[in-house]
Amino acid sequence: MYQPHCGLENVLMSWGHDEYMYRVMKFNNFALPKEAFYMVRFHSFYPWHAHGDYLHLCSDEDLRMLPWVRELNKFDLYTKQEELPDVEQLRSYYQSLIDKYCPGELCW
Repeated sequence: MYQPHCGLENVLMSWGHDEYMYRVMKFNNFALPKEAFYMVRFHSFYPWHAHGDYLHLCSDEDLRMLPWVRELNKFDLYTKQEELPDVEQLRSYYQSLIDKYCPGELCW
């Protein structure tokens, strides 16, 4: 169905929270580097980034982005803690990031 090295952006995958958030970020022109978009879009594609599957479909760009997706995975699923953080203590820090990289009213 796919040509070798066609690129993951050309591979039909199931719709999920990764693709949804990637499209929200793209539509709202988030001021983030390409690596951040890639990390969000493919962080749940475990067969690829955790097990080395589908490498025959990867473009050079996919292979360049793979270490970034793996880096995000260190902080993703199974890294959560039962103790909830103090939201008020963290609010100003995270609000400054939101204001910088995704300012204004977002379209969902």
